[in-house]
Amino acid sequence: MKTIMLCLFSLLILASCKDEKKDEMPVIHDTVAVEDLPKKKEYPEVMNTVFEAHGGLATWNKFNNVCFEMDGKNGTEVHTISLPNRHTKIETEDWTIGYDGTDVWLLENKPDSYKGNARFYHNLMFYFYAMPFILSDDGIIYEILPSAELKGKNYDAVKISYNSGVGDSPEDEYIIYVDPDTRQMEWLGYTVTYTDQVKSNDWHYIKYDKWQSVNGVMLPEKLTWYNVKDNKPTGEKSDMRFKKVTATETILAASTFKKPDGAVVIER
Repeated sequence: MKTIMLCLFSLLILASCKDEKKDEMPVIHDTVAVEDLPKKKEYPEVMNTVFEAHGGLATWNKFNNVCFEMDGKNGTEVHTISLPNRHTKIETEDWTIGYDGTDVWLLENKPDSYKGNARFYHNLMFYFYAMPFILSDDGIIYEILPSAELKGKNYDAVKISYNSGVGDSPEDEYIIYVDPDTRQMEWLGYTVTYTDQVKSNDWHYIKYDKWQSVNGVMLPEKLTWYNVKDNKPTGEKSDMRFKKVTATETILAASTFKKPDGAVVIER
């Protein structure tokens, strides 16, 4: 009898412990509607393979800044870009161009030292440099083209255009040419429509023939511009090399891109 009573007592204690355990772990109800959750952006499969061949969008999206040096027309240019908001600064000995999210500004250390359109140039080299990752931006329309031949080699090709109102030159178009074996981007065809904002059939070509690994992603070490005949690249025209490249998660202060005293705002 004592044995039976002890067993019943033990069962009562065990049941009580189970009840207390339930009370310690309240049910958490998810009040966020499924349609309100952020949706993962979808890309054509060919673009996914290109992004992966260059290190992956997940790696690229961890970075908050990219910096590099290159030799421009006025000597060494130091480019600093805040990736989340695309604020930019280009520094040389004679002039500095910046974009603070509202205005493009120009500071000249010597009168008339900058030759060109500072607004057009402020993000131009970054755009070329950040290929192919820049092609994951919002507002892009992808068109898969038939296989194309450039300089005797066949490539997978994707045409890039933009929704109306995206950027300063929404009429610009690009074609990326992808090595079918490595899946890396090897050529970029592009049009320039900044001045008249009208679609163009005048194509220019850059070859991405040398890449460098930077913190887990492949970024250009050298770009080569080509002469063009009948809208196809012919011989090499000029090249540009990139040095002291960094890509990190450091968030750059807004003051880095603030318009300094003496700088002028460059209108569209």
